[in-house]
Amino acid sequence: MHTNLFGEMEINGLTIDQAAKTTNVSTVTIRNWIKTGYLTPFGKGFVTQESLDNFMSNIAGKEKLNSRANKLLKDEHDHNEVTDKIKYLSQNFSGDNIGMEYENSLSDSYRNKEGIYYTPSRIVRDMLKNIAVHSDFKFLDPCCGSGNFMIEAIKAGISPENVYGFDIDENAVFMTKERIKKEFGFDTQNIRVGDFLKEAIPLKKENKTFDMIFTNPPWGKKIEKSDKERMASIFGCGHSLDTTSLFMGASFSVLKQTGILGFLIQEAFFNISTFEDMRNKMMTKKLLRLVDYGKAFKGLVTKSQAIIIENSEPNSDATVECFFGNATYRRSLESFKNNPKSIVNFWTNENESHVIDKLYSVKHITLQGKAKWALGIVTGNNEKYCRNSPQEGYVPIHKGSDITKSGLKEATTFILKDFSKCQQVAPLEMYLADEKLIYKFISSDLCFYCDNQQRLILNSANLLIPYDMDITAKQLADLFNSEIINWLFKKIFSTHKILRGDLELLPIHTEYFAKHKDFSEETYLEYLQIEKTKNGTFRVKS
Repeated sequence: MHTNLFGEMEINGLTIDQAAKTTNVSTVTIRNWIKTGYLTPFGKGFVTQESLDNFMSNIAGKEKLNSRANKLLKDEHDHNEVTDKIKYLSQNFSGDNIGMEYENSLSDSYRNKEGIYYTPSRIVRDMLKNIAVHSDFKFLDPCCGSGNFMIEAIKAGISPENVYGFDIDENAVFMTKERIKKEFGFDTQNIRVGDFLKEAIPLKKENKTFDMIFTNPPWGKKIEKSDKERMASIFGCGHSLDTTSLFMGASFSVLKQTGILGFLIQEAFFNISTFEDMRNKMMTKKLLRLVDYGKAFKGLVTKSQAIIIENSEPNSDATVECFFGNATYRRSLESFKNNPKSIVNFWTNENESHVIDKLYSVKHITLQGKAKWALGIVTGNNEKYCRNSPQEGYVPIHKGSDITKSGLKEATTFILKDFSKCQQVAPLEMYLADEKLIYKFISSDLCFYCDNQQRLILNSANLLIPYDMDITAKQLADLFNSEIINWLFKKIFSTHKILRGDLELLPIHTEYFAKHKDFSEETYLEYLQIEKTKNGTFRVKS
């Protein structure tokens, strides 16, 4: 397995995490199956697809496994039985505690498969704050889970009989209804078992709409691609096929005009190409708030971020309240629309967005259609094909960590000359080009080096060979290593992977190099009429 230039995973084997999700078991179980010989390890942290297929076809469910190997092979969560434990939780816990206790009772496989992470009440309360509600508002949570959004909506003033919800988990629906009955004395029939992506279609046809829709949709729920494409067409999601986009499109379809939509979503929604079409649709509405809650869920590395939207056409001078890094500021909606790929970079304040506009307003070109690209060599098993010291039959090869802004470290890795057994190798003439740019792939900083010694690279580095440009490869490397371009990259893309698609969007001001053979930060900023501030950021000169 390796990552291509666009950040997509190309699989020849499976990571342990992918194997766990494929078989609906925990990663601990996969490791146990490796230890007991059922699965064949593949490099560090991988298993072969062949051994997994063989195991699932010929062993799982047929051969009696030992207790450790068999742990979580079957989904421990019973969807069809409302257990005594759920009743106990509803009667003895309240607030976040009931959701946490219930979530902890689910198997890892079920939570991973369905993308379940229940929202803490503190986040729900913050998402609902400063929204004027009326008791007769109709409120919907399409994925109600343990009911925190509904509970807080009722506390905010919405009548219990006007609160609606769906969830595919019968136990979660029962628990939510029990909580409402216990806390407000209302035996609701408006919350029921159902998949909102299916339920929204008849609701839309019957013109049943809601004043407020707030939810934490499933993150990465497993749905067949054909079903995703069908639902994306129905709900106007374009090419945004992730479940977050599908649930947002479905929610818009049953949201009243001037109604309020609140979504708690993963940070990738705001800057990854996958969500671009849904971002464009979202920006035809009135954006009210964008909030970063940091790493809100145990076991998830990704940040949780919220968007609050009014279903109405925005004014031409519309601004959005942004909260990020303990700072609150406003951004113009237009500043988001002007970004490459309509990235909603609300981690960047209004003054910084002016600098971004300036960088793109000065005449420039980009790498789009002006470079050849290639991955570093993918061996499939570095331990087998690489050595840490020079040996006969081996040649030096550089890793991403060898590339620095100040130069290239001496190679400490050596690869077998015969590349025929490697998983993926670009045409050799790419590596042996007279001049090429090599750069780190996994990094939050742009780190480029102009190589004219035909050096080899492993796939922790990538390469590009520019052409039809009025600057040299060395000048391009200096530009991409500069403080201002690194600042720009972080302020727009905010990623830890250097993707080809992002690099192709960076502005390259070739006219600067017509006047300056050697790059310097000082003369470049002067050319752009931008200055560095004392706090390390930049601003447009008055």
